Amino acid sequence: MIRVLIADDQAMVRQGFGALLAAQPDLLVVGDAADGAAAITQTRRLDPDVVLMDVRMPVMDGLEATRRLCAAGGGPRVLILTTFDLDDYVYEALRAGASGFLLKDAPAADLVQAVRVVAAGDGLLAPSVTRRLIAEFATRPRAQRPRPTALNALTPRETEVLRLIARGRSNQEIAADLVVAEQTVKTHVGRILAKLGLRDRAQAVVFAYESGLVAAGE
Repeated sequence: MIRVLIADDQAMVRQGFGALLAAQPDLLVVGDAADGAAAITQTRRLDPDVVLMDVRMPVMDGLEATRRLCAAGGGPRVLILTTFDLDDYVYEALRAGASGFLLKDAPAADLVQAVRVVAAGDGLLAPSVTRRLIAEFATRPRAQRPRPTALNALTPRETEVLRLIARGRSNQEIAADLVVAEQTVKTHVGRILAKLGLRDRAQAVVFAYESGLVAAGE
């Protein structure tokens, strides 16, 4: 069973998402919270696998709550609930440790699948979100930073795969680009995350840009 906590300041959202997820045989809604501080308290008490986290909440917003939950390590995966008018939060949420994003008006099936994907350890970063993230980096001056030594652990093929991930390519698209099996790409992705100490695909995108491996517009 995948244990889920729902954090949103709107009671109707919490109840609606809760009812939808509770109807799934492999999902268990263990609790909810109306603000970020309560989300942290409830997470420590209930030990969920996934936290659905709204961004704009009183007392403590979802970004700070995500940052605190992910800082300790070994905590739940955080799936950010967002709307199109919250694009400015994408970059900061990823840096805080969020594993993915879900639009609040997404179809019910997408919500259920998103929880399962994030719980399985994969990042949920849709191409549209990746494009917005790249646009955010494009507006920032490129940092003159030394190449992280961690990148030296990657093979040339793994480095190539990381660049493609950062450009928003799916495993299937990467497999087609490199003319290899999709399972081979999955293996490369797993090794990249392990070598760089990253939680998921979402963090890999941020790492690739912040390390200077990829620059917006390339």
